Amino acid sequence: MATTNDLKNGTVLKIDGQLWTVVEFQHVKPGKGGAFVRTKLKNVLSGKVVDKTFNAGLKVETANVDKRDMQYLYKDGSDFIFMDTDTFDQLPVSETVVGDAANFMLENQSVMVATNEGAPLYVELPPSVVLEITYTEPGLQGDRSTGGTKPATVQTGYEIQVPLFLEAGTKVKVDTRDGSYLGRVND
Repeated sequence: MATTNDLKNGTVLKIDGQLWTVVEFQHVKPGKGGAFVRTKLKNVLSGKVVDKTFNAGLKVETANVDKRDMQYLYKDGSDFIFMDTDTFDQLPVSETVVGDAANFMLENQSVMVATNEGAPLYVELPPSVVLEITYTEPGLQGDRSTGGTKPATVQTGYEIQVPLFLEAGTKVKVDTRDGSYLGRVND
C-alpha cells in the first residue's frame, strides 16, 4: 500500500481488480478546499487511458510488476515460449497477451516481458526491428526513392508499405509501434 503522495510515473496501481500504470500525475492544492492528485492512468492489459482524481494522502494499492529481459524461442500452438536469460526458465505467453508484437518478433530475439505474480501482462519490443522482405512486386524501370509505396511481406508474415524501389531480400528497419517503414539496412 502507498498513498497518493507517493505516486510516480510508471507506478502500477491495482484499482477494482485491474492493473493501471500512472502515465501522468499532478499534485493540485487549490486556494480553497483540500489538496488532490490528478492522474492519467493506462490499463496495463487493454491499453485504455482514463483520467482519475484522488484526494491527497488517500491510500492506494500498488502492484508489483516484474519486467525481465527474455528471449523469444518459438511458437507452440497458441502460446509463444520465452526464456529468462538469467535463470533459463521458460515462460509460455498466450497470443492474446503478445498481441501485435507477434508481427515483429523473430526467434532468438530479446524482448521485455512484464509479469505480475507470475502471470504475463504484456510484451514490450524495442522501438524498431530489422526484418527481411520475403515478397514484394518487382519495381518498374523509373521507380525511384521519391513517390509512392507498395505492399511488402516481411519474414514474420506481416505486410508493410515500402518505397517502390525495394526488392525481396532487402533488410529494412520497421517501427514496432505502428509497423511503418523506417529505412533500408545495409549489411
